[in-house]
Amino acid sequence: VEIGDGESETGPLAASWFSDKFINPVKDGAVLPIINMNGFKISNPTVLSRMSDEDLTSYFKGMGWKPYFVEADADTDHMQVSEEFSKTLDTVIEEIKDIQKKARSAAKAADGEADLPHWPMIIFRSPKGWTGPKFNLDGDPIEGSFRAHQVPIPVDAEHMEHKDMLIDWLKSYKPEELFDENGTLKDEIRTIAPKGDQRMSVNPITNGGLDPKPLKFPDVRDFVVKFDKRGVEQHQDMLEFSKWLNEISELNPTSFRGFGPDESESNRLYAILDGQKRQWMEDIKPGNDHNLANSGRIIDSQLSEHQAEGWLEGYVLTGRHGFFATYESFGRIIDSMLTQHFKWLRKAKEQSWRKQYPSLNIISTSTVFQQDHNGYSHQDPGLLTHLAEKKPEFIREYIPADANELLAVGDKTFRDYEKINVIVSSKQPRRQWYNIDEAKKIVDKGLGYIDWASTDQGAEPDVVFAAAGSEPNLEALAAISLLNKEFPEMKIRFINVVDILKLRSPKNDPRGLTDEEFDKYFTKDKPVIFAFHGYEDLIKDIFFDRHNRNVHIHGYRENGDITTPFDMRVLNELDRYHLAKDAVQAIPAYAQKGAYFANRMDDIVTKHNQFIRDEGTDLPEVENWNWE
Repeated sequence: VEIGDGESETGPLAASWFSDKFINPVKDGAVLPIINMNGFKISNPTVLSRMSDEDLTSYFKGMGWKPYFVEADADTDHMQVSEEFSKTLDTVIEEIKDIQKKARSAAKAADGEADLPHWPMIIFRSPKGWTGPKFNLDGDPIEGSFRAHQVPIPVDAEHMEHKDMLIDWLKSYKPEELFDENGTLKDEIRTIAPKGDQRMSVNPITNGGLDPKPLKFPDVRDFVVKFDKRGVEQHQDMLEFSKWLNEISELNPTSFRGFGPDESESNRLYAILDGQKRQWMEDIKPGNDHNLANSGRIIDSQLSEHQAEGWLEGYVLTGRHGFFATYESFGRIIDSMLTQHFKWLRKAKEQSWRKQYPSLNIISTSTVFQQDHNGYSHQDPGLLTHLAEKKPEFIREYIPADANELLAVGDKTFRDYEKINVIVSSKQPRRQWYNIDEAKKIVDKGLGYIDWASTDQGAEPDVVFAAAGSEPNLEALAAISLLNKEFPEMKIRFINVVDILKLRSPKNDPRGLTDEEFDKYFTKDKPVIFAFHGYEDLIKDIFFDRHNRNVHIHGYRENGDITTPFDMRVLNELDRYHLAKDAVQAIPAYAQKGAYFANRMDDIVTKHNQFIRDEGTDLPEVENWNWE
């Protein structure tokens, strides 16, 4: 991999030198970093280029690499440098092969155990703008300076004054040795070009892998969460999901990995950590180190979102499968990387010779509406909004309400190709609502009418409740329970939404619900109380193109603190009391007769605010509430 000395100063790339701590020479491939050290960035010198060879050797040796140097200046013969570089390249490739051969022939190699080697790398020093114009029109140096990063000679269709300088420069490359009088590449030059699988466009290693295969899947029904009563039993969705992920790993031991920034345990991926271990090539200290092994299937031992997401991108581009799991708020750290991957997918799709690539599966957990101790700094569901703005062909966003919906989502998304799948999931103990048949049906359709929580069967509803997400689902159903007890005649419709982008109009997303389908769920004019996991503008955009604009959205309103779990919802008015109050005030027939009820909801919120400050816990009627 070629690395510019300017980009090597960026945080993600500087952190990437730790990659050697996770490369197992027995089972993994290898990477050969080549730093193109030309000395300058856009307008500044690079830090590495001003370091001596001795200091660079010490730095990279300490990071676990063995640097080789190839150096050239403005007067160096190009052929001489080319020959020297080729010899160095041969040397380091043989060294990599020797490392792998020794590791794979060792007695402990069968178990994937190996010693941590010093992998070779190349540092190539050369002047920036080498072989380009020596000076600009003002007499300032171009070759060997930052100015080589700019346009060296200002010539275009409207400015031809300096065309002779441009021609002289281009002629210095001796085009007559490369092309005939018709401008066609000479045959003796054409024969140098790589052939067959050596061509970049059909390289079998990079273009989807040597022999890409779909994942083997266990029966998701073997991992379902069973319960006797809805909304009573509590399970940790991510913990249950990790059991399924572990079985996926067992069935696909060489083509499935998990990646993350040292948060897998916190995010309750216990089963896959216990079963597959974290890959780690440094010393392992019994008693202090947990679930580390030279040949683990999880790579999460470096605190770098950029590194982990980048590893996943490279992994799926070779035709293999995996996921990246992180705290929801820290997904924002790599959102620009996801954007670039999306752009690459979009342009690659236009090339007929490109293979299909497994999807990039991003799992966001430690979510905004349940932060027990990290607080406001760990609250940001904005990745949903960010990716929703991209081309719909490549983006999917799933917000399951419980463990069975999460399993159904995983069973669907991990079979996808050429998508970026964002899955938002709770890791805390949560009430379970949907059996696996219901969950699969809802996930397949993207949303579902929940008959057991609705009282409008066969009638026009007075109000529609919609919920997308674990806590929104809980609070919406609790609000419905409050309303049903107080106003048993009220016709309530409840819609559970998992595939949030499925709600968009077909004018914006080919998968979107038609106006007729949308109206069947949400009516044309009845009030809709929408409890949403993310920022509210995303739902506003969805309803903007629909008949029904009578929508009252309760999502994340950038209010947070280090507080109780339920208070996070109160602060953002996503709690059951604000939802129920909003419903009675939105229905014209209840605006007057429901006024006392709205006041009572306000009183309970006031009681809550005082209680959490006095007791440090949520109200008993909240913590002990069960669906009836």
